[in-house]
Amino acid sequence: MTIFEWLESKNIHVNNHDLINQAFIHSSYVNEHKKKFEDNERLEFMGDAVLQLWSSKQIYNLQPAMHEGQMTTTRAQLVCEEALAGYVTELKLNEFLKLGVGEEKTGGRNRKSIMADSFEALLGALYLDGGMEPVDIILNEVILPKIKHPATEATTDYKSKLQEYVQSDHRKTVHYELIGSKGPSNCPEFEVVVKLDDIILGKGSGTSKKRAEQNAAKNAFEKLVV
Repeated sequence: MTIFEWLESKNIHVNNHDLINQAFIHSSYVNEHKKKFEDNERLEFMGDAVLQLWSSKQIYNLQPAMHEGQMTTTRAQLVCEEALAGYVTELKLNEFLKLGVGEEKTGGRNRKSIMADSFEALLGALYLDGGMEPVDIILNEVILPKIKHPATEATTDYKSKLQEYVQSDHRKTVHYELIGSKGPSNCPEFEVVVKLDDIILGKGSGTSKKRAEQNAAKNAFEKLVV
């Protein structure tokens, strides 16, 4: 089955096939092919915004109404890397990923950061191609059934929890700083610190910047709260 057959099975009709294909092209695939391809990073940027808007609207309309802090935490749990990778697995979308040989051999097809990025990229492509209607079809299937369920430890969003904790006492905002990266391009490891003013609260590493930030926030949150 091709991605277009998969989309047709969901009653999603595509106009720009190149745009949908691009959503599944990882940078490692671009690096290993002489033919010019564009990876999915720009579409990921667009899809992230679409996902934030869609999930914000759904959470806003929940009854009983949540307060702002609950809304922020709930949204973060629904759109964090762990959750997005889970949606890809549920929909079997990682079958359509285009990876470089090295990335494929090292398990990239099932790497959570790559799956999460491709999910956002697909949402971005669908939005650009057909507006919110095709986005609704996908997200209504995988997120709406989960939207009222409490998060498990695996999808706890420590960045939001840390921010809520800091703001409760200081009304300040923490920020994240990339301090280094190592490893090959197909399997990098990023190291991030989280700071309040100039004070380092925690440190974390991960296979993506998002995951490293979450781990830094978890490290800081556990030290502050315990």
